Amino acid sequence: MIWDLTALFKDQKELESYLSNLQKDVKNFSETYKDKIANLDEKDFIKAMNEYQRLISSISKIMTYAFLIFAKDTKQGAFYSKYEEECNKIQEYILFFELEFNTLENKIQDKFIASCNDFSYYLSNLKQHKKHQLSLEQEQVLLRTSNTGAQAFARLFDETMSAMKFKFKEELLSEEEVLSKLHSQDREERRLAAISLSDELTKHQHLLGYIYNMIKTDLSTSCELRNFENPEDPRHLDNQISKQSVDSLIKACENNFELSYKFYNKKREILGYEKLYDYDRYAPLSQNKTKYKYSVAKDIVLKSFGNFSPEFQKIAQEAFDNGWIDVYPSDAKRGGAFSHSGSSDAHPYVLLNYTDESRDLFTLAHELGHAIHQKLSYSVGFLNSDTPLTTAETASVFCEMLVFDYIIKDIDKKEKQALLARKIEDIFATFFRQINFTTFERRVHLHKGEISLDTLNNMWYEESTKMFKDSIVLNDYYKIWWSYIPHFIHSPFYCYAYSYAQLLVLALFGLYKSNKCENFVEIYTKFLSSGGSKSPKELVNMFGFDIDDEDFWLIGLKQISNMVDEFLEL
Repeated sequence: MIWDLTALFKDQKELESYLSNLQKDVKNFSETYKDKIANLDEKDFIKAMNEYQRLISSISKIMTYAFLIFAKDTKQGAFYSKYEEECNKIQEYILFFELEFNTLENKIQDKFIASCNDFSYYLSNLKQHKKHQLSLEQEQVLLRTSNTGAQAFARLFDETMSAMKFKFKEELLSEEEVLSKLHSQDREERRLAAISLSDELTKHQHLLGYIYNMIKTDLSTSCELRNFENPEDPRHLDNQISKQSVDSLIKACENNFELSYKFYNKKREILGYEKLYDYDRYAPLSQNKTKYKYSVAKDIVLKSFGNFSPEFQKIAQEAFDNGWIDVYPSDAKRGGAFSHSGSSDAHPYVLLNYTDESRDLFTLAHELGHAIHQKLSYSVGFLNSDTPLTTAETASVFCEMLVFDYIIKDIDKKEKQALLARKIEDIFATFFRQINFTTFERRVHLHKGEISLDTLNNMWYEESTKMFKDSIVLNDYYKIWWSYIPHFIHSPFYCYAYSYAQLLVLALFGLYKSNKCENFVEIYTKFLSSGGSKSPKELVNMFGFDIDDEDFWLIGLKQISNMVDEFLEL
C-alpha cells in the first residue's frame, strides 16, 4: 500500500533522459518566442500557448516525482534539492513568456485573450497580476534565490517536524501518532499526549520561531517588491477573492462562536466533567472505540461515493488499485495528509498516515475528494487545472459529508450522538479554527520587525480563546501549539480557504439532500471538471448562489446551527 511512481518515471535513468530533453525544449522555446510575442498573429500565439503549457506541465512532472520521493522519506533532501535546482534553471528559460505578455498593450492582450478560448480565463487572470510583476532580470534573481529563501525554511520545518520523537509513557511516537492520542477514550492518555506534544515542541521553539520569522520576512519583502499593500493580498489575488469578502467571512464566523460554546458545554455535561480542557476537545462520547481498518474504510468510501456518483466511485477504485495512495506512517515520512495533483500524464498521488482511527476514515475521504477533483480537472489542460484555494477544498469536504451521511443512517441514538459530535468537531476545526488561524496570521504578519516567541505565544492564545470562551480551559502549554501548523510555513493565509469551502460545501450538500436540484450530480461534476478555468464566482453561480452576497455565508452557518441543535436534543 505504497505509491507506484512508475506512472511518472520508471527509474532515475528515465527521469534524467526526460530532464535532458526538456532542457533542449525550453532553449528552443526561448529562441523562438523571446522578445517576439507582440509580433505573433493569433494562430501563432495559440501555438506558443500550447507549447508553453506542455513545458510547464513537464517541469511539474519532474518536481512531482522529486517531491513525492522526499515526502515518503524526508532524509532524501539531496535528491529533492537536485531536481528543484535543475527545474529552476529550466524555468529561467521560459520565465519571460508571462512577463512579456504583461508588457503588451492592453488591446494586443485583449486580442490574444479573445482568440484563445482554451486559455482565455488563464490569460485574463494573468493580466490582473500585471501591476505586481517585476522585470525579467528581477524575476530571474528571485527565482535563483528561491531555494535559499522561504522554500529552504519550509524544507527545514518539514525535516525538523519529521525528525521529532514524542515521548509517550515508554514509547517514542511520531507527530501523527501523538496527535492521534488526543482522540483517545482515556482522559489521562489524552492529557499525557498533550504534555508530550508540548514538551517536544518546547525543545525546538527557538528554531521553529526563527523559521516562522523568516517566512514572515520573506513574504513582507515580496509584498514590498511587488507593490502589495497588505501581506495577505497576494493570497486573495491568487484565490480570486476580495479582502472584503474574506472580512465578511471572518465576521460571520466570529458572530457565531456561540455555537461552539453551546456544543462544548453540552459535551462537558455528557462526559460528566467539571471542566473541559484543551485535551478533552476530541474526547469520544461513545465507549465503543470504533476502529476502521483500511480495508473497511475503502469499502465505506467506495459505497458512499457510488451512492452519489458512479464516476466518483470509479476514480476512487482506480486510486485503490493502481498505487495512487501511500497509506501508513513510516520512519522519516512526512506527517499529515495530502493529494498531489501529479501530472496529467499519470494521476494524482495521495499521502496518508493511516492509524485505523475514525478520523482517518474521513481523512481518506477528504484526500480522495481532492484526487477526484484533480483528476476531473485534467480535462481543461494543465494551466487551467490548478484551482484557487477557495474552491480547491470543495470536493474534499463534500466527500467527507458523503461518508458521514452514509454511516450515520444505521446506528442507534447513542452512537448517532457520538458520531454527530465528531462531525460537528470536524466542522468546527475546518471552519471556526481556521478562522482563528487566519486572524492569528493577520496579527503576526502585520507586526513590524522580528516577532518574539512570547508575542507569538500570546497572540496564538488570545485568538484561540475566542472560539472557546469559558467552554474549554486552555492550558498554558497550549500557547506554543502554533508551532506545528504547516500551513503557516508553506502557505501563509491559506487557512481561510478551508472555512470558505466548509460553508460552500454545507450549502451545496444541503441543496443536494433537498432534492431541489434534479441534475445536481451532473452540475457538480461539471463544476469540478472546470478546475480553475472559471472564477469561483462563475463556478458557484452554476448552483444559483452568489458568493459576493454576504447572506450567502448564512446558508452554510444555518446548516451548522441545525446540526448543533440536533446534537443538543439527542
